Amino acid sequence: MKGVAARAAAPLVQEVADGVHAHLQLDGGWCLSNSGVIVFDGGAVVVDTAATERRAKDLSRAVDALAPGPRRIVVNTHHHGDHVFGNSVFGDSAEVIAHERAVAEIEETGLALTRLWPDVDWGDIRLVTPTTTFTDRLDLRLGDRVAELHYVGPAHTTNDVVVWLPDERVLFTGDTVLSGCTPFILMGSVSGTLEALERLRGFDARVLVCGHGPVCGPEAIESTIEYTHWLRELAEKGRRRGRTPLETAFEAAPGPYADLIDPERIVGNLHRAYAELDGAEPGAPLDVLAAFEEMVEFNGGRLPTCLA
Repeated sequence: MKGVAARAAAPLVQEVADGVHAHLQLDGGWCLSNSGVIVFDGGAVVVDTAATERRAKDLSRAVDALAPGPRRIVVNTHHHGDHVFGNSVFGDSAEVIAHERAVAEIEETGLALTRLWPDVDWGDIRLVTPTTTFTDRLDLRLGDRVAELHYVGPAHTTNDVVVWLPDERVLFTGDTVLSGCTPFILMGSVSGTLEALERLRGFDARVLVCGHGPVCGPEAIESTIEYTHWLRELAEKGRRRGRTPLETAFEAAPGPYADLIDPERIVGNLHRAYAELDGAEPGAPLDVLAAFEEMVEFNGGRLPTCLA
């Protein structure tokens, strides 16, 4: 198991194309989310805004260094706190864009994430909901550059958005694809994830900046497809045998994906897979807190590691 020191690396800025940067918080475990910075004449598009006030301010300083122009356009790839809590750091003048379902999800979820890890120094978080929403697609004209926003949910959540730069072939995936981390679809959909991944395949991306983990290539899409098929088969077998999602997770561990961090997510994923096998619609609400408590049980009674 990785030590805490190894998992608490300082943020890293990596240029992935001319004027396109990944702001990475490695190793990408719980709430160590990545952001994107797309520079244009007069400002920057910021893709996701980190979990805590301190980390959001670190991101804001990095954005200011890369793009001194005053304009800030924030894109939230989904409603989870580690991707939206930092919105307020970018000021009241920032335009915040997300899928139309994200507004209600942010308002309903509120600061629930902070209660899962009460010992984290979250700082002074003020929820800022999107000021601009869209249904299926929104194109941002950034001088000579175009950033395409595509709705691909329900997958990780009900409101997943990816940001695609077709000229640079760079794809910001949000949490529909994670790099080196266990996927997490408790609040989304198994079938929807597979549909979303097929769409992402079609972009023919050169570089992926995932919601968590290192910058990678399209192989991360393929490995996520493989994991999701494995998960669904595992759920089908467990359900036939009368096992609960938690029992199925214990029987499967460590499984073929033991090298991915945060393996306890398999419990939440199995809850979603079971629900869909029982006829639940993609993205239908589940008891997230009960599933999280079972993830703690799977983790030996310890809270999953969160270094936000």
